[in-house]
Amino acid sequence: MDRVAITNRIGNKYHTANIEGGEYSYVAAAGSKARLTKLLGHEYKHYKLDIRFEKDDVVVLVETKQNFTVDDESQLEAYLEEERAVHKSKKVICVLANTTNDKIKVWQSSMDEEHVLPKETVLDEMDHYIHLFELSKSNDRERVLRNTYKLNEMLHKKDIDEKLRSQFVGTILLHIKKLINAWGFHLIGTEAIKKMDDYLNNMTSVQSIRSEIQDTLSELLDGSDNKTEKINLLQKNVLGDQKVKKLNKAEWQEVFDTILTDIYKYIDSESDEGQDILNLFFIAFNKYTGKADKNQAFTPDHITDFMCKMTDVDCRKKVLDPTCGSGSFLVQAMVKELADARRGKTEKTAKEAMCNVKKKNIYGIEVEEKAYGLSTTNMLIHSDGNSNIIHASCFDSADFIKRANPDIILMNPPYNAKPKSIPDSYKTNWGNSIDGKEDPTKGLVFIHFLSDIIKQMNEESKAPKTVKLAVLLPLQCAIGTSKIIRAEKAAMLQDNTLEAVFSLPGEMFYPGSSVNACCMLFTLGQPHVKSDGKSRSTFFGYCKDDGFVKKKNLGRVEQFDSKGHSKWKAIEDEWLTLFEQKKVIDGKSAVQVVGANDEWLCEAYMKTDYTRLTEADFQQTLNNYLSYLVKEGIVYES
Repeated sequence: MDRVAITNRIGNKYHTANIEGGEYSYVAAAGSKARLTKLLGHEYKHYKLDIRFEKDDVVVLVETKQNFTVDDESQLEAYLEEERAVHKSKKVICVLANTTNDKIKVWQSSMDEEHVLPKETVLDEMDHYIHLFELSKSNDRERVLRNTYKLNEMLHKKDIDEKLRSQFVGTILLHIKKLINAWGFHLIGTEAIKKMDDYLNNMTSVQSIRSEIQDTLSELLDGSDNKTEKINLLQKNVLGDQKVKKLNKAEWQEVFDTILTDIYKYIDSESDEGQDILNLFFIAFNKYTGKADKNQAFTPDHITDFMCKMTDVDCRKKVLDPTCGSGSFLVQAMVKELADARRGKTEKTAKEAMCNVKKKNIYGIEVEEKAYGLSTTNMLIHSDGNSNIIHASCFDSADFIKRANPDIILMNPPYNAKPKSIPDSYKTNWGNSIDGKEDPTKGLVFIHFLSDIIKQMNEESKAPKTVKLAVLLPLQCAIGTSKIIRAEKAAMLQDNTLEAVFSLPGEMFYPGSSVNACCMLFTLGQPHVKSDGKSRSTFFGYCKDDGFVKKKNLGRVEQFDSKGHSKWKAIEDEWLTLFEQKKVIDGKSAVQVVGANDEWLCEAYMKTDYTRLTEADFQQTLNNYLSYLVKEGIVYES
């Protein structure tokens, strides 16, 4: 991009040339060569910057080259030093730009690896660079987790019903977000807190507070096909709840202040990391408030992230979660798609692509009323994307699924669904289990149903397609030998390929569900047995260690090494690399041809890496066995 095009793109009216040719001389800005030398405290080598832009307290420094190299960075860094010497209070963006193509490299505030902006790959307008300095909240994961626990304890003392708390907090968070944006605050400090207190003090009654929250929800849901139903549910289940109505003005103020200063303050919802932490907050809160039901399995944020990457979620894919619960998979998929939609585009062009993602790429179904309301709230907090979430059973939503025409299905189905909620056509071989208390397939029937829908779509289509389906299921589905489970596994292999199965950490859902789960990946629409009669091989991953540890009142918490690098990120990269390459590593992975009667877990096929065993491992096994013997009363201490 030549200099004229660069100037026009960032904004000609902000161009601050002070010498002929459109360049910016720091000698001229300082007043003389001697003055610039004095301000710097040393002799200078370069002083003519190619292009400089300024608006308010932000400047953008652009140095152009035909094809810049690392060596050119020192020249731009010299201009940054001179900028700081001459204009001490300015916030600075530094850009190296090629004139032979559109390649750029961007830094914010300082020119080192810590301050390089790898996502800035396209030259943008001046207002975009100003916006980079407005993203000032801290994205503090552990602080958000600690404060989430405290918030739950506070609501418990105020007698807010446990099942209501997540959505109650979510609706208030939405209202706070609207107010803060309207007031123009980018940093939550004393001024923002005072403004919130003044706002609440000016309310004539608690009814006024509830009405304002409802108005916010109504405004945010404009354009949603089922807006009325969603508003009515939120009104009935949250704002109209008798215990919520009993809150006095002082209690409302305490709730608002706590959410603002302990949660919202530490989440930059405009960044990818902030969106992830926002989802982490929702999942953590659901776990604290769902402890009474050990069958509730709220999927951890890092596992939804892994499953999105495994299925190659990007802004060109339509994603469906047919049992979406609070919306964790949909949020994670949307965050990934929005980030991809921004990549390589100007802010204006990216907004159009992001709007398309929210309107056309995210689809969800949820049958349980409160969870449906929660998923709507969750998506609104994460910048919308709620329009294509419906309140229904997935078994009654075949037409909706066909219209969605998904490329990827992500799900964590209920493992204890009532048999009466499942179509009779899937229960012909259930025997007495047809009248049982819970689904004997442990969730397999849900993916069987989806397989049948995709099969119908392909039979009706002139262009058949395959669909990636990643699902969390209990270990019984992988190792179960019951007639019903074997029949479901056989049905899945008839029309679909079992691509991979990952054995996941034993306490993955802690606190909350105690179920042990695995992740299965299918390609729907591609039979497991090829046309030549040979079965396709399946990758098995032993992913029991994800680098998280349990902490009191926090659940399972991500760990970092001495350099501050996430242990999980390194582990995730390894899992994905082994899977993509179908690589066999002792103690970590296996590749095997399996059928319906085989075990679908890595432990059955993986070789042990004996070089990793230590004397401590042997002693721990003995200790565990002794504890078991004492617990069962087989051995006594005396």
